[in-house]
Amino acid sequence: MAKNIILNHSEIEHKIKRIAYQIYETFVDEKVIVIAGISKNGFVFAQKLAENLEAVSKIKTVLCEVKIDKQHPAGAITTSVPASDYSGKGLVLVDDVLNSGTTLIYGVRHFLDVPLTKFKTAVLVDRNHKKYPVKADFKGISLSTSLQEHVNVVFDAKGDYAYLS
Repeated sequence: MAKNIILNHSEIEHKIKRIAYQIYETFVDEKVIVIAGISKNGFVFAQKLAENLEAVSKIKTVLCEVKIDKQHPAGAITTSVPASDYSGKGLVLVDDVLNSGTTLIYGVRHFLDVPLTKFKTAVLVDRNHKKYPVKADFKGISLSTSLQEHVNVVFDAKGDYAYLS
């Protein structure tokens, strides 16, 4: 199948920087926030967001990797940071692509067990095919696609890009 590039490296960098500013505006009163990335690409995206956020603000970020079995999201969810480290803080749950909303909604559910000062979600690509009532508070791009199309995000040392296949 052909790769239809929807975001090139510089566009992704621009989207990340813009989302970092939006997060800063939303969490301006916080000294520390948790950027929780859903394992694999969501965590890479979270790392890039955290770097950009610390470059544009005085907010300290705590990176947290969220491990969810995407085939069985109702199963056990683990985080690289104990709940006591994000209790009472602002948190942004991050994934690369919001497709049906399944992964994001189970991730949200996991964090609802801990008291947070503010809870937001961020995605690079929002596909508009939601099965659950979940939305991204911060998104790089909204994309209406057919159900047969698939969005892939590649974070690579040679250059990041997102494509439709």
